[in-house]
Amino acid sequence: MKTPYKNIYTVLKTNRFIVIAVLAFSFLSSGIAIWSVFSINNKALNNTFAVNTDGSVIPLKWVAQKENLKVEALAHLDLFHTYFYNIDASNYEKNLEKALWLGNSSVDNLYRQKKADGVYNRLLQYSLVQKVLSIESQLDLQSNSYTFQSTTIFEINRGTVVDRYELISTGNLIVVDRNFPKNTHGLLITNYFEKSLKKLTNEN
Repeated sequence: MKTPYKNIYTVLKTNRFIVIAVLAFSFLSSGIAIWSVFSINNKALNNTFAVNTDGSVIPLKWVAQKENLKVEALAHLDLFHTYFYNIDASNYEKNLEKALWLGNSSVDNLYRQKKADGVYNRLLQYSLVQKVLSIESQLDLQSNSYTFQSTTIFEINRGTVVDRYELISTGNLIVVDRNFPKNTHGLLITNYFEKSLKKLTNEN
């Protein structure tokens, strides 16, 4: 007795269903795998680990990483502008040396330019006292360049005359290795530029 052959169209439909099912399952498996990798990567970026004294691994949460970065960046900018502009004949060398650790060659170039222009010689010659009164900085931490703009109010005491100035400076911040005590925040100022300087009157 001969075995009856199945209808060719029925066979093709069955094969097509199997192929579609296999493809759908493959896409679904790939999607789940990609999502799992993405989820694990996010968790890894938001966590770090420390080894306890007994050898166990302790997960540590990076709490509000951007907020911590903002606090560090503002403190870094405040420290730099204080060192760089709060100077007198007795401390300018020490303060400028500390300031140069907080920025790259753009800060060093500005320092050399001021030195060539005789800024620090006049400080010594006339016993000037340059005192920072306030520092306000705006940050953009959304981009990779971490741009900032700082407004520094300082006064120059010439003995009988005291003049006040407003300096607006701009630049970028990059993350570097911390260096205690020379660069405790682990940030470096780049592309530093004194955008404007104006003398303030009593009306200001």
